Amino acid sequence: MAIITLYVGNLPWETVPTELEQIFGEYGAVEAVRIIRDHESGRSRGFGFVVMAEEAALRAQARINGAKLRGRALVVSPAKERIEISEKELSAEAPHEAQADTSL
Repeated sequence: MAIITLYVGNLPWETVPTELEQIFGEYGAVEAVRIIRDHESGRSRGFGFVVMAEEAALRAQARINGAKLRGRALVVSPAKERIEISEKELSAEAPHEAQADTSL
């Protein structure tokens, strides 16, 4: 059984992990829930992740995407893989600007 991580966006600031676990739990067992918080203020950044079995995750996505939570339409989609790139790697891979051809 494959496990999927779902991105959950447009969360009301006061949403807590147990609330998401309850909402998504209606569609199957929830393996993990994480709401992303600002490092300095500790306040929710308005999005999080829910980990579930693939079949349950797809059912939950179909039913919860666009549903309202305290007046906010939730955005639910499979999470994209996060790729860490250092500044050094980024600058080394940046394409050089092409010289404009000014000849007629």
